[in-house]
Amino acid sequence: MPSSRSSQEHARTYRSADGLSLHYVDYDGSDEGIPALCLHGLSRNARDFSELAVRLSKTRRVLALDFRGRGDSQWDDNVVNYQPPTYVADVLTLLAHEELDRVIVVGTSLGGIVGVGLAQVQPERIAGIVLNDIGPVIDPEGLARIGRYVGVNATWRDWQEAAATLQSVNKVVYPDFSEEDWLTYAQNTCRQHEDGSVSQDYDPAIAQGFAESSESNVDLWPVFEAIADIPALVLRGELSDLLSEQTVAAMMARWSKLEAVTVPNRGHVPTLNEPAAVSAIEAFVARVDTVDE
Repeated sequence: MPSSRSSQEHARTYRSADGLSLHYVDYDGSDEGIPALCLHGLSRNARDFSELAVRLSKTRRVLALDFRGRGDSQWDDNVVNYQPPTYVADVLTLLAHEELDRVIVVGTSLGGIVGVGLAQVQPERIAGIVLNDIGPVIDPEGLARIGRYVGVNATWRDWQEAAATLQSVNKVVYPDFSEEDWLTYAQNTCRQHEDGSVSQDYDPAIAQGFAESSESNVDLWPVFEAIADIPALVLRGELSDLLSEQTVAAMMARWSKLEAVTVPNRGHVPTLNEPAAVSAIEAFVARVDTVDE
């Protein structure tokens, strides 16, 4: 029987191969299941996983990383490094730092691409992967929407003003959010300064890396073939403008170990606190534990 002891949440840092101080949260829970590694989206941070990580830590250890330039990780003076291959290298350094031989990746959007990149270079390290609203075909409409706000270096007077602005930008993604939900969203994605003002909790220069990736026209199907033999779960927001139903159907047709779940009333991306997402992820990691025995 898995241990039911509650997790201990620890903020930790390590050094990337090029010397940056990178931050992660270690939810030191049960040691029964395969550890989970949570990787956030483009402009987000490890706080995205705070609720899910506590849930998962009932049956396993959970790590949630801040990519370079986000959250409490150091910003990179060389903006060329704000690209998936660098993030893959940073994650491999973290796995070596923590001496983790095998993990289940939970990757949101960009984090999912990084997880697939890990499977490309070291497939033996990936016991399973959860792809949160990301796949090998990325809808240009969703990319354009993200491009309109990422890297805009806005500063707001207080949390309420930040929440109101974020609601105006993202209400199509979370149409049922309450004012309290939007305040929580702001506090998870922004940072308050000594004078009380609030800004996005990332280096605005990440927009440059995003723009270069968006314009590269790389065919991602060969990249995603890295997970063909790995147990995988794709979660699609019902209202997503980045991952289409057609792409999910094509993924399902190609990969026999892939499961798909739609998260109702969500765009790009689900928070992973929705009941449909939580139940799907908990069932998936339990199955991966069994398969991996």
